[in-house]
Amino acid sequence: MRVILLTGSHPRHLYVVNKLAELGLVAAHVMEVREAFVPQPPANLEKMDHINFIRHFADRDEAEQRHFEGHERVHIEIPTLNVTLTQLNSEETIKWIASQSFDIAISYGVHKLSNELLDVLPKHSWNIHGGLSPWYKGNTTLFWPFFMLRPNWAGMTIHRLSARLDAGDIVHQSVPNLDYGDRIHDVACKAVVQVTKDLTRILTTTSLEQVEYHPQKGNGKLWVSNDWMPQQLRFVYNQYNNDIVDQFLDGKIPRIDPPIISALRNEE
Repeated sequence: MRVILLTGSHPRHLYVVNKLAELGLVAAHVMEVREAFVPQPPANLEKMDHINFIRHFADRDEAEQRHFEGHERVHIEIPTLNVTLTQLNSEETIKWIASQSFDIAISYGVHKLSNELLDVLPKHSWNIHGGLSPWYKGNTTLFWPFFMLRPNWAGMTIHRLSARLDAGDIVHQSVPNLDYGDRIHDVACKAVVQVTKDLTRILTTTSLEQVEYHPQKGNGKLWVSNDWMPQQLRFVYNQYNNDIVDQFLDGKIPRIDPPIISALRNEE
C-alpha cells in the first residue's frame, strides 16, 4: 500500500512520516511549514498567567523533544513538496499531488484542505486528528480532556477526510496508557506514538476494501481557538500542579471511559 502524506513540519508530524517511511509505505509527502512551536505570551497578562503560559509551552517543547528526539527532519528520501499555508491549496500543489502515484492519502497537522484539493485525493483519504471525535473536534483538543478532568479521553482519531472539520466517518481511535508521572504534554506525545503504532498495523495488515467506516454519532463539540485562554492554565498548574494523571490513577478523579472505535479489535 502506497501512501501520500500531507503533514505539518513539527517533530510530532515528522515522527509519523518517519515511522511510515521506515516501512516503505510513503510514496510522497506534502509538508506545510508550520508556525514557531514556542509562542510568545500575550501582552498584559497577570503575573500568574504569564508564568503559566511560559511554563506550558516550554514544557510542551521539552516533552516533544524528549518523545520525538531525532525527528526534526525526514530521514528517508521521498518525493517531497514543501508549502506555506497560502500554498497548501494552490493550483501548483494540487497538480503536484495529482502527478504522484499512491493508493491512500493521509493528512496530519495541516490546515483545512480545499474542496478542489480533496477532489484529486482517492476514495480512501484519512485525517489523523489529535482528539477523540466527536467530543473533541477542532483546536487544542488534547488540552480540553485535562481541563474536564478526563485525562483518559486525551486520544487520537483517524477519520475520513471531509469538507467539514473533523467530521468524517471514523476509521480508528486510540488512547495511550497512562502512567504515574505523566504530565499533560507527556500524554499528548504518547497519544501520537500510540496512533502511529496503530496506523502502521492498519496499513500493513488490512486491505482498503476491508476498512470499515463509522459515522460520527452525536453533535459532540467543535472547540475553536477562541475557546482557549491562558487563564485556563491556572486549573492545570495552580490548582492541580499538573498531576491530574496521578490523581486520576489514585482514584481521586472519577473514571469514565470513552467509547472507542477500533479497526484492530479483530486482532486483539
